[in-house]
Amino acid sequence: MFLSNKTLPRRTFLRGLGATVALPLLDGMVPALRAAIRLDGARRFAVVYVPNGVIMDRWTPTAEGAAFELSPTLQPLEPFRDRLTVLSGLDNQVANPRPNEGAGDHARAAGTFLTGVHVKKTEGTDLQAGTSMDQLAARELGKATQLSSLELTMEYTEMLGACDAGYSCAYSNTIAWRTPTTPLPMEMDPRAVFERLFGDGDSTDAATRAARVKEDRSILDAIVEDVARIGRSLGSRDRAKLDQYLEAIRDVERRIRRAEEQSTREMPVVSRPAGVPESFEVHAQLMFDLLALAYQADLTRVATFMMGHEVSSRAYPEIGVADAHHPISHHQGDRSKIEKCAKVNLFHMQSFAYFLDKLRSTPDGDGALLDSSLILYGSGMSDGNLHAHLDLPVLVAGGAGGRLKGGRHLRYPKGTPVANLHLTLLDKLGVPMDAFGDSTGSLTELSL
Repeated sequence: MFLSNKTLPRRTFLRGLGATVALPLLDGMVPALRAAIRLDGARRFAVVYVPNGVIMDRWTPTAEGAAFELSPTLQPLEPFRDRLTVLSGLDNQVANPRPNEGAGDHARAAGTFLTGVHVKKTEGTDLQAGTSMDQLAARELGKATQLSSLELTMEYTEMLGACDAGYSCAYSNTIAWRTPTTPLPMEMDPRAVFERLFGDGDSTDAATRAARVKEDRSILDAIVEDVARIGRSLGSRDRAKLDQYLEAIRDVERRIRRAEEQSTREMPVVSRPAGVPESFEVHAQLMFDLLALAYQADLTRVATFMMGHEVSSRAYPEIGVADAHHPISHHQGDRSKIEKCAKVNLFHMQSFAYFLDKLRSTPDGDGALLDSSLILYGSGMSDGNLHAHLDLPVLVAGGAGGRLKGGRHLRYPKGTPVANLHLTLLDKLGVPMDAFGDSTGSLTELSL
């Protein structure tokens, strides 16, 4: 790490009309007396959720411990094997129906995944779930950031009405609950996320930003003078970091603009707002890039990302799956449907691998974003055909600031709640708790 006698405040912003751009962590932000001190512990947390369960025999590694081989669905994560822990045997039994509740397993799967609390069956506004563990982390980690958390999705998510057998859409369409009665809506439009991250928080002048877009000007054009000013005070390594970061912002903005231009030329799709790419892959990469930028600039340290909402009927023609996802998840042993579901599971995993690679290639202090991140990937349902909530498909990735041992497949005894994992992850995030949801203890094996 290059050090000089000059230091910059950690919360440094470049400002211009309609724009506020936070800087990434630069060498000049680390006081000389603390230069040799490594900040331990996970400083960034994300949950990536996949709907409708997975094909479990394509997910679960056959061997346990460090000698396991990645299963077909997990193959895209081979480059991150040393930062990967697959966990088997964890149950989400609070998602099972209680007497007289009947169907609604999809809503219960998502509604309980991060809360560990059985949800109330209702189609109205009298929702009742639990506070999700991401929001408990956000209460602490969000004290130092512009946004306490970021909620992203790949599909339009209504929060009103019924989406699954007498359960409100709120249960199926978000996994983040600020309180037991307050579900957090998720955002699918990259432009809306971009403006939330880099729009001027001190200005509500939407016309200014609209004019900038119409004139094909980058949001970075508004801060050019600030960039030049602060650049003169930086060392060569910090200037290179700043240039790389600003170019990443500009690249994401270009891609959003291309999507918006395409949306004006094509027949509008009712379920997709203008500016959302038609391609799942392009859309997912944009959203993951935005999340990585938010981490890099320390705009937020907590995020949830739904690759699709429960009961998702999205088709994936780009990988040869023209059938809707939810119906084929009820494959009833049909090999053709099983193969199509497996393709969807693999496609989701490839997008997740893209995100991990982005974090690994983005500098952060003496390491990379992946080193200080803790990422949970999984679903509240295992076998979508049976609506099973036992032995969930779950893994954790990242370095967690040196507090996570990777390269293993761990299997837990039957009946171990997934809430035990949440309790353990909260501790690694610096939010220790005695209990969470239906937890029965911590997963001590996750530690070094």
